[in-house]
Amino acid sequence: MTSILILNGPNLNLLGTRQPEIYGHTTLADVEEMCRKHGKSRGIDIACAQSNHEGALVTAIQEARGTHDGIVFNAGAYTHTSIALMDAIKGAEAKVVELHLSNVHAREEFRHRSFISPVAIGVIAGFGAQGYILAIDALAAHLGVA
Repeated sequence: MTSILILNGPNLNLLGTRQPEIYGHTTLADVEEMCRKHGKSRGIDIACAQSNHEGALVTAIQEARGTHDGIVFNAGAYTHTSIALMDAIKGAEAKVVELHLSNVHAREEFRHRSFISPVAIGVIAGFGAQGYILAIDALAAHLGVA
């Protein structure tokens, strides 16, 4: 069975309460449940992880190799700062879809630069929690899962 890791970075544990005008009212638990249900409907196993710590995210990416077929990755603010995460994706040869709840290109200038994009197979941004479903479907298509 195809397996996808939904990996969330810093502050995403605060979804639903942190800046709901930008990120919405859906909680991380809601997102994870939505992803699991969608994966099940497609015959895809979904695992979820979140950390506020860059090193833990690096470890999760490395440990995904040989366990998961791909990663939907919302790196949060680390998207714009972390060469370590970029290197982990390259080193693990991970198939990653970069995800953002908000349209980062309509926000502050510093959010326009991503260290994840150059090593991702694609980017989904601006669709709120629905972006996770779009990312799962895009990754599944890339993996050749019907």
